Amino acid sequence: MHVVLAALFFFAILTLWVPAYWPVAVFQVGVFALAVSALAVYGIRRMRLSDLYPVVPLSFAVVWGLFQWGTGRTAYGFDTKTAIVHWATFLAVFLAGVSLFRDTEVRHWFRSAILWFGSAIAVVATLQTFTSHDRIFWLFPTAYTGSVMGPILYHNHYAAFVEVVLPIAIYEALRRERDSLLYSGMAAALFASVIASASRSGTILITAETIVVIALLLARGRTSAHAAGAALLKMAVLFAVFASVVGWDNVWRRFWQPDPMQMRRELAISSLHMAAAHPWFGVGLGTWPTVYPRYAIADYGVFANQAHSDWLQWTAEGGVVFGIVIATIFLWCLRPAFRSVWGIGAVAVFLHALVDYPFSRPALGSWPILILAMLAARQSASQPERPIGEAERVTARHI
Repeated sequence: MHVVLAALFFFAILTLWVPAYWPVAVFQVGVFALAVSALAVYGIRRMRLSDLYPVVPLSFAVVWGLFQWGTGRTAYGFDTKTAIVHWATFLAVFLAGVSLFRDTEVRHWFRSAILWFGSAIAVVATLQTFTSHDRIFWLFPTAYTGSVMGPILYHNHYAAFVEVVLPIAIYEALRRERDSLLYSGMAAALFASVIASASRSGTILITAETIVVIALLLARGRTSAHAAGAALLKMAVLFAVFASVVGWDNVWRRFWQPDPMQMRRELAISSLHMAAAHPWFGVGLGTWPTVYPRYAIADYGVFANQAHSDWLQWTAEGGVVFGIVIATIFLWCLRPAFRSVWGIGAVAVFLHALVDYPFSRPALGSWPILILAMLAARQSASQPERPIGEAERVTARHI
């Protein structure tokens, strides 16, 4: 079943550019079917309730959307029904994940699969950026220009995807001395691809991830200073090579824009006004684009599709209580993410969601939810991973 789950997630990313709903529907139907099957076969009865906490806010989101739709407390019923399915997808991903990932070997296999897939996407995306003239996989034309990265049309969404994968690459580079060069190369390729995408928030977050992963592994004795230094040197050299190819010019210019928060500031203020006008029940899940014109304080002559802050949009669409409940997912994940080290990508995506909208697409937002499922399963097993000693290094190569 875990192979099917991986195939669904890879398919979702590879078709993220398709201007139609059918890839999303295939992903959602597949996830729902897999969640039912995994729960029927494996169940979650032996897991601790505290480790299953994300089920509570994710279920609340589904129920709250049904309440808004059923009572007419939504500006547009169709969008709210779509959002209900969206949140149900996140819930199904988490339930399928915690059912499958209680097996340590399955967790390790899935982490490895994510890393190899993400690294391949990074290489393709970087090459495509400089050689395809904004054609997806060099074949399919798109109306989007200047920020297409592989199959992902928006550079900040691409950065959020890499934020999930990069900590795994750095973790493996520092933990597996014999394969350190391979994983260092993966980490450098992932890092350089975000630089090529010119995502400012992504660049800041992946830099922070790199520092945090190295510091945590050293502080907790999961790697030696010698191994960390060697891996860091390899990553630095490889990154310098890759960065010299992709260049820093685009992202550097974006950091020095006169008003880096232009448009986002006005969207945030409008979202706050929206939330203040509907503090208890919100305007309806999924309806922010419909309601926004009423609260707009500036006209940029373009369609405002999202608030460019998932946190503010959750609060505006669902109300203050809804926003707080969803925020508890982030608070819950802090401890297991930092304990695992490789799971801090989920934390990074939630932080990215403060200034953008990575959770707006089920195919993309499900990736940090998948990491949460891994963290929950790992934590419930109560078997934290030990530092790798000389006698264990050969075995570690196979997990």
